[in-house]
Amino acid sequence: MAYVPRLKQEYRDRVMSSLKEEFSYSNIMEVPRLQKIVLSKGVGAAVADKKLIDYAVDELTAITGQKAVSTISKKDVASFKLRKGMPIGAKVTLRGDRMYEFLDRLITSALPRVRDFSGIKATGFDGRGNYNLGVTEQIIFPEIDIDKVNKISGMDITFVTNAATDKEAKSLLTELGLPFKKN
Repeated sequence: MAYVPRLKQEYRDRVMSSLKEEFSYSNIMEVPRLQKIVLSKGVGAAVADKKLIDYAVDELTAITGQKAVSTISKKDVASFKLRKGMPIGAKVTLRGDRMYEFLDRLITSALPRVRDFSGIKATGFDGRGNYNLGVTEQIIFPEIDIDKVNKISGMDITFVTNAATDKEAKSLLTELGLPFKKN
């Protein structure tokens, strides 16, 4: 039997039926699901030092287990000394089993390591069923060795769902285990 991530199995077994009941969908295919998770990291200081992009790509690769790519600027900005085509950040898109594995590690080991953690804000929804989460320090991930970090920086994590509304997306992410703050 093939390996199935824990959260993927939980989604199939428990979350789908719970959401179908909560929103009274007529068909099981109407139940919202997580499509992808995108981790992105802007490295503004990379204009002066090109090695910072390599560090960012290596960190995202270590965190996710999938090769990250550098992002390039789309236009010139003279005040930032930025030229079109210069590498300015790093990103990685997770789908399928790797997405569920990363989400499991984020919920069970990374978020509890945040200082004074009381839950994540529920205000990061965009109106189309997607959720954005900002992480201020990359050292919350156990894959990052704190001694090898040259600069503490944050990253953005975007959860893309096929939910029609923010309420449905929040219910999906709550059922999957994201710890939202109580109002």
